[in-house]
Formats: sequence, C-alpha cells, structure tokens
Amino acid sequence: MENINEKAARNQKIASVLKILLLIVLFICFIFPFALVIINVFKIKADITIDPLAIVGAHGFTLENFPNAMEKMNFWTVFGNSAIVTITSTIFTLLLSSMAAYVLVRNNWKACGLLFGLMIASMVIPFQVLMIPLVSLYGGILGLLGHRATLIFLHVGFSLSMAVFMFHGAINTNVPIALEEAARIDGCSRWQTYWKIVFPLLKPTIATVAIIDAMAFWNDYLLPSLVLIKKEIYTIPIATQVFYGTFSTDIGLIMAALLLAMLPILILYMFLQRYIVEGVTSGAVK
Repeated sequence: MENINEKAARNQKIASVLKILLLIVLFICFIFPFALVIINVFKIKADITIDPLAIVGAHGFTLENFPNAMEKMNFWTVFGNSAIVTITSTIFTLLLSSMAAYVLVRNNWKACGLLFGLMIASMVIPFQVLMIPLVSLYGGILGLLGHRATLIFLHVGFSLSMAVFMFHGAINTNVPIALEEAARIDGCSRWQTYWKIVFPLLKPTIATVAIIDAMAFWNDYLLPSLVLIKKEIYTIPIATQVFYGTFSTDIGLIMAALLLAMLPILILYMFLQRYIVEGVTSGAVK
C-alpha cells in the first residue's frame, strides 16, 4: 500500500514539474517578441541588422529612436486621435451594452430573447465579410468616410454584441432582483434603480469589457484604415505606415513607435488587471 502511495506521489510530482516546464516554455514563446522590441529599440539601424539578439549594439546604447519616431509619425497628434476614438468608443460601448443587457434580462418579452439570440449570432460573422459593403455604403452612398465620428460609431456597433453578452451573464448572476424590488419600494424609479443599484454591482464586468474593448480599439488597424482617409485624423496603428519604405525600413524607429503605442494600454491593463478574471467568469456559474 505504501509503495502505491509513494508511486502516486512521485507521479504527481513529475506531472507538476512537467506542467511548470511547459508553462515556462510558453511564457518564453509569448514574451520573446516583446523582449526583442525592448532590446532593439535602444540600438541604431546597423546594429539591429547585424545582430538583433545582442543586448547592446556595437555602437552602444542610444535613445535617438524615440524622438525621431515621434517626429516622423507626428506622435502627439496621432496619440490624441487614438485617445479620442478609444475613450469615446469604450464609454459608449459600456453605457449602451450594460443598459441593453439590463433590459434584456429583466423583461420576459419574446422580442428580448430574439434580439439577444441575434446579437449572439452576429458574433460569429467575420469582419472581413462586411468590409466591401461597409466601404460601399458609408463611402460611396452616404459619404461618411474620413470622420472620427464614423469610426467611433462603427467601433461601438461591432463591439456591442460581445459586451451585451458579458453584461447579460453578470446581471443574471450578480444582481439579485430583491435589491431592485427594495429600491422600488423605497421610491426609486427604474432609471435610478439601474444607476444606483445595478450599475455599481457590475464593476468587475465593466473593467473587463473596458480593457478588452480599449485594447481592441487602440490596436485596431483594419477598420481605421478603411474609414480614416485624412492624415490629420490618423490613429497610431495607421501612422506607423510612414516607417515602411519601398526599398528600406528603419527597424529601430518602428520598434520605438510600437513601444510608444503599447505603453498606454499596458498602463491601463496594470490598473484593471485584478478585475479581469472576476469579470470574465462572472455569469459562468448561476
């Protein structure tokens, strides 16, 4: 009996060691591209070309890539454009999706079930399927391309289904209807009940939806490239095109621009990361 227990304990230790080794390998695979950017952003172009894996280049440590990249891509202008689009789109997505989910959860109308089902079904439609109709409708017929408001509107529309799905589960699970009934007895209207009782209880889901959508809006290249046709309203991902030449490309400037683009979203993630897991699993168990 003791031999069996010892064997089982040994097998469990081996399994744990193998899991740890696998996680370490996966971590290295995921972190390697980011580490490569950090290493090469402080080198000149020649050093990056000769030995991209060297920690310090032959010409030493340099910070010139950052000011050069910022000047060439007109960083503060495109940063402001990205911030306006991301913040506005995220706020509208949070407000509209949470209110829509609340209506869908608290009303037993057949229309609510049908609408929720259609929203879930729309999540499986690839964006690439809608690209040509999108450009034809908003550009050729309505003439609305080239405006930040159009991009914000489209961002909100494409992100609502996923956000409503997450808020729907959170409200079902984490917001007892007894609290709403007590609020109504105390004289709260439906609107006051939502803002004072329901919305504050959705903080983990709000943080999760905010970080997921903000990352998507900030890093999106395809949709802004279709909508924003004027250089003065370019976002950061589109502005990085200036570093790619026909015959040569300055890798150092590209990596500096990428690092500058990543920093705001990394800072946001650091502040909201403790809510991510709680928000994603909210509604999973009823």
